[in-house]
Amino acid sequence: MDAVSSKPPRGNLRASLHNIPQPLSASESLRELLDSLSKEQIRNQDLLISLGFALRSFTNLHRFLELVPVVASRLVGVEGALVVPFQVDGRLWREQLQAVPFDQCQELLRHLASFQPGMEIGFGTDDSQILAMDRLVQSHMASSGIFSTSLVARGRSRGRLYIFDPKGALVWSDVHRRHLQLVADLAGVAIENDSILQETRRHESVDRQLSIGAEIQAQLLPDSCPVIEGVELAAKCRPAFQVGGDYYDFMPTRPELIGRRRERGRWALVIGDVMGKGVPAGLLMTMLRGMLRAEVLSGLPPDRILHDLNQLAQVDLAQSHRFVTLFYSDYDPRNRKLRYANAAHNPPLLWRAEQRSISRLDAPGLLIGLQSEAEYGCGEVVLEPGDVLLYYTDGVTEAPGLAGDRFDEARLLRILEESCRGGLAAQAILEQLFIRLDRFVGLNHQLEDDASMVVLKVNEALMLPSLNKQLA
Repeated sequence: MDAVSSKPPRGNLRASLHNIPQPLSASESLRELLDSLSKEQIRNQDLLISLGFALRSFTNLHRFLELVPVVASRLVGVEGALVVPFQVDGRLWREQLQAVPFDQCQELLRHLASFQPGMEIGFGTDDSQILAMDRLVQSHMASSGIFSTSLVARGRSRGRLYIFDPKGALVWSDVHRRHLQLVADLAGVAIENDSILQETRRHESVDRQLSIGAEIQAQLLPDSCPVIEGVELAAKCRPAFQVGGDYYDFMPTRPELIGRRRERGRWALVIGDVMGKGVPAGLLMTMLRGMLRAEVLSGLPPDRILHDLNQLAQVDLAQSHRFVTLFYSDYDPRNRKLRYANAAHNPPLLWRAEQRSISRLDAPGLLIGLQSEAEYGCGEVVLEPGDVLLYYTDGVTEAPGLAGDRFDEARLLRILEESCRGGLAAQAILEQLFIRLDRFVGLNHQLEDDASMVVLKVNEALMLPSLNKQLA
């Protein structure tokens, strides 16, 4: 029997040597390291690009903030990350807290949501309170390495970003720090963008409400002047905001009359101003309009109407802490008699065609809503052919000019006198007054207060029948 050789076959020996790992050369090791670094860089770039894309694309802040701790933890190769956003007023934004891994962070999230200092306005700008929150997070991650940084946008703190590794201390580098700060900055921009978006939506909502309010108010003001026998009327209101507190109206004291009988009947002419601007002033004036229209039907003289209106509006005006100026008058075209009472409004200006001069129509009386038992005086005047009566609000005389001065009553008097001396019709007088007001304020400048004017001009050709003809 042949002896069995103890030497392995040659082919098997060669195969065994081939299976033994051979040491890499220095160049091969460096190449593998560079490949690994290149792959990590590409991965990190992809993560940052995806976060940037989300910032551009998402309109839902919650969805964006869900990505932040995921991207942040992967960038530095750790298991945990936490985002604590702040609201616009600096309070901790409990509804937007985000963390990974979620299961391990539930207890911490509950403690942050109930963190009492975080519920106070300005919390996010108080360094001592931020430090207290950092300690709270640290206490829940006692065995973890933690890094934290602020989310900042436009110089304001918008939250905190925490990175932690439950396995122990963080393996840290400047690249990691820069990457995390970039993530924090993107998160800060996202929160800032959301606040701007919400503010824009609020403004749009207010604008819609103001537009609706302005439309309603425009419908409440007369869209045209009524036909009253023997006189021309022209009126215009220019609100400083979309909704104003100025009011004027023309009301027949006997609305059941129609046609020529209504034109010859007595008419109430009123102008008023609620102290303040915007929607609250417009709503109060709308309320007073309804009350006043009901009072006109009583047929009482102007002083009694203002007295009753003041008592009716007392409770509503007291609750709003606002007052109303109101000039109430009624005109009878049959005898051209104008009766009037004044609740501390600007006295209308009366141009007397025969005397070629201007006087004021005024009567004693307090603001509507100031005192429940206020009394009002009553005056009357007979208007002659060619006379012009100008009702106006203080938004006209108080309008600021380009040089810082006011339009004032003296300037209004001069322009009215020029227009009346020129024999202009009521509409032309009104247009001339507003042209001069716009020129004074500046064509591209907004009025500070509502400006309203009403012009009444008695027809110059009007002649009353003589007393002898009436008796004949």
